[in-house]
Amino acid sequence: MRRLLIPLLAAVTVLGAGTPTLAAAPDGTDRTLRTFARDTWRSMVAMTDPTTGLVADNIAGGLDPASRSRYTSPTNIGGSMWSAVVARDLGLVPRREAHERIAKALRTLGRLDHHEPSGMFYNWYDPRDGSVVTVWPEDGNPVTPFLSSVDNGWLAAALMVVRGAVPELRAEADRILRRMDFGFYFNPAASTPIGTRGLIRGGFWDTPPPGCSVVGNYRGRGPDVWYTCNHYDITVTEPRIALYIGIAAGQIPPTAYYDTMRTLPANCDYAWQEMRPEGFDTTHLGRPVYEGSYVYRNIRFVPSWGGDMFEALMPDLFVPEARWAPLSWGRNHPATVAGQIEHGLNDAGYGFWGFSPASRPSGGYQEWGVDAMGMDTNGYPSDVERSTYDAGFEGCRPPGPAPTYGDGVVTPHAAFLALPYARNPVVDNLTRLRAAFDAYGPGGFYDAVAVRSGTVARRYLSLDQAMIMGALGNELANEDIKRAFVSAEFERRIRPLIGAERFNVPPQRLPQLGTGG
Repeated sequence: MRRLLIPLLAAVTVLGAGTPTLAAAPDGTDRTLRTFARDTWRSMVAMTDPTTGLVADNIAGGLDPASRSRYTSPTNIGGSMWSAVVARDLGLVPRREAHERIAKALRTLGRLDHHEPSGMFYNWYDPRDGSVVTVWPEDGNPVTPFLSSVDNGWLAAALMVVRGAVPELRAEADRILRRMDFGFYFNPAASTPIGTRGLIRGGFWDTPPPGCSVVGNYRGRGPDVWYTCNHYDITVTEPRIALYIGIAAGQIPPTAYYDTMRTLPANCDYAWQEMRPEGFDTTHLGRPVYEGSYVYRNIRFVPSWGGDMFEALMPDLFVPEARWAPLSWGRNHPATVAGQIEHGLNDAGYGFWGFSPASRPSGGYQEWGVDAMGMDTNGYPSDVERSTYDAGFEGCRPPGPAPTYGDGVVTPHAAFLALPYARNPVVDNLTRLRAAFDAYGPGGFYDAVAVRSGTVARRYLSLDQAMIMGALGNELANEDIKRAFVSAEFERRIRPLIGAERFNVPPQRLPQLGTGG
């Protein structure tokens, strides 16, 4: 593979108000981003079944329709709809075509089998006919249909975008959205180590599953279901989109937002977390909140679970978190981006950055991230070798050996998520990635690149492509996805809720980008 020197880039200053001050975009940057959007949209079109309007989970890099996967998810279906809104707003398709694509997906969605008492959708459908997947098409193993809080959260977010962006389809989107009750996932008795109560479950089955489950029904409508044994109990993670939507709809109490943890407590009982957090105790809505944070390479931040970009920044595609909560998300999002850049360019020395769950270059799927920025000690490493970072836990656990990073796996969609906070570094990173590897095909960037071996995962995942489309719509079409998603009622309920908080994260400056190793 070719190795490129990384030019110095202007630093991005993050002001105390949480609004990034960016250097002027270089000539041609918009044109470059529009090219990426055009090609990414081509992959979404190729993945979509023309009869049902449902998008497949993935497709091979050549975009042959015969290579579409025979399964899709509520998140994928939602992603195809918000991508069509972006394609329309960027002039990639006529309004009539975008309307018809969304309408067809909505019509199919309206007839899909789902859990009637909650209005929630199963995790896997066959995009060819909309049937629920009960046998996994890739290996023939049985599948017990599952209803995920996270996946239904992304579908609901997409319906809210359609409601705001396509007035002619508002009634159809509302019809599906109104029956979705996120309170079905909310366990008011779930407790956390910081003494709060009230968390959402990972999901439930409506038939007995193998493995761990808890029988119950938090809404008392319909028969009992089998809930997952896990709850989502940390703040910087993607289930917060479901939490926001449930709170805004009055289905989940606002206190649930503060019942999640910024970090685990700073005592030896929780010394298994990545490092000892530093912070302060406070209260919000009568709930105790420990405002803990970590430090990596002199960057202070509130961690996600695995240290990936998806958990931290995908909800920000819809909710203007940085603007509404300048002292919390307005500081943490730029810090997350700064840490990803610092890791890729200087700590690991890959010469490129952007790490989030995506395809494995050798085949399959894998969680990728900046392990040091995740709460889990065995979080999401950034390389094929799975090199782990262990800072130790002062007074409780000694540091581990310094990691030796190997074949780093860069996932392009992760860099696109950083556009609001580091536009020039994002474009530079992606442009060089395209030039240095066979990383770009007829549908835009392939899903992942192992940058030392040059191994490329030459396929497209509709979720990752939809994140790219959402990020480009916000960047190039005046935050079209955010504007469509946010209703007056949603803003009234969520903006003051999240805006009241201050994370233990100072205003920071993104690092000066130097020469990669």
